[in-house]
Amino acid sequence: MSAVLEGKPDKNLILVTGRSHPKLAADVAKALGVDVLETTQYDFANGEMYVRYTQSVRGADVFVLQTATQPTNKFIMEHLIMIDALKRASANSITAVCPLMPYSRQDKKHQGREPISSRLVFDLLHTAGADRIMSVDLHAAQSQGFFDGPVDHLQAMPVLVDYVRDCLDLSNVAVVSPDAGRIKVAEQWAQRLGGAPLSFVHKTRDITRPNHAVANRVVGDVEGKDCVLVDDLIDTGGTIAEACHVIMAAGAKSVTVVATHGVFSGPAIERLQKCGAREVVITDTVPIPAEKRWDGLTVLSIAPLLASGIRAVFEDTSMAKVFDNYPTHHQGTFQFG
Repeated sequence: MSAVLEGKPDKNLILVTGRSHPKLAADVAKALGVDVLETTQYDFANGEMYVRYTQSVRGADVFVLQTATQPTNKFIMEHLIMIDALKRASANSITAVCPLMPYSRQDKKHQGREPISSRLVFDLLHTAGADRIMSVDLHAAQSQGFFDGPVDHLQAMPVLVDYVRDCLDLSNVAVVSPDAGRIKVAEQWAQRLGGAPLSFVHKTRDITRPNHAVANRVVGDVEGKDCVLVDDLIDTGGTIAEACHVIMAAGAKSVTVVATHGVFSGPAIERLQKCGAREVVITDTVPIPAEKRWDGLTVLSIAPLLASGIRAVFEDTSMAKVFDNYPTHHQGTFQFG
């Protein structure tokens, strides 16, 4: 199998990856029917990085996959260096594929003298030479406007919805948003689960303290329901754990936590194991090592979705068609038509 997917007329697709999530890159390459292009990458003694591609990328449409996982700042720099190398090697187009966009939560100012770090990251990618950005479930969809070029904002919802539909009795499901800010996403979930009732957790957050929020009460009826608690990202797990406690206290039959990005920082694993949720369902937009897995965790592959998005960009077809059909089970994986 070649590292170059030949297109028509005279178009070639190349997938390269940094060191943040090589398994995901390999899974995406397999779904595309190519190999990941071999790349020489290493660190100097002082921490600086070196990147060189082992074969020509001239005239190719190159997709550079790198996700936001620890050490985040190192992997951002590696991504920029890889893009710069492609630009100087005369790649035809460069797409920065960021399954989890770094600094995506810092998309606005809450107080004076704060940065908008999400905008900075988009600017850095553009300056390095990225023509296009592809990401999954940005913290705020409007942050696409930070980039002066096309942004393909993929949604993991079809993958996650398909799994939930198989696991729960939809006649008794209620969808719950962990806060008022995610209510629009929860509405989409409710619609795709057959018009399930919708609730949200009233939450207060201290903007001067990172990763700190207090869940107060459930707005809506969850008594006797199998609740699906939906969010985009789980970091330290505090918000989700408190929301689970509040939902169960309101009389819910069960809580299934569903999120796209499982960052799982600090006390997250302990909190999630003790929060009372029957299951936590995430995708593998970031690597989940063995020490961060437990029996109640389900990790779904995001690779077919990314591969479908990459192919749509490469073949100049509608990205909307990626989401026209729900994924269906096929030998334990999720396939997109």
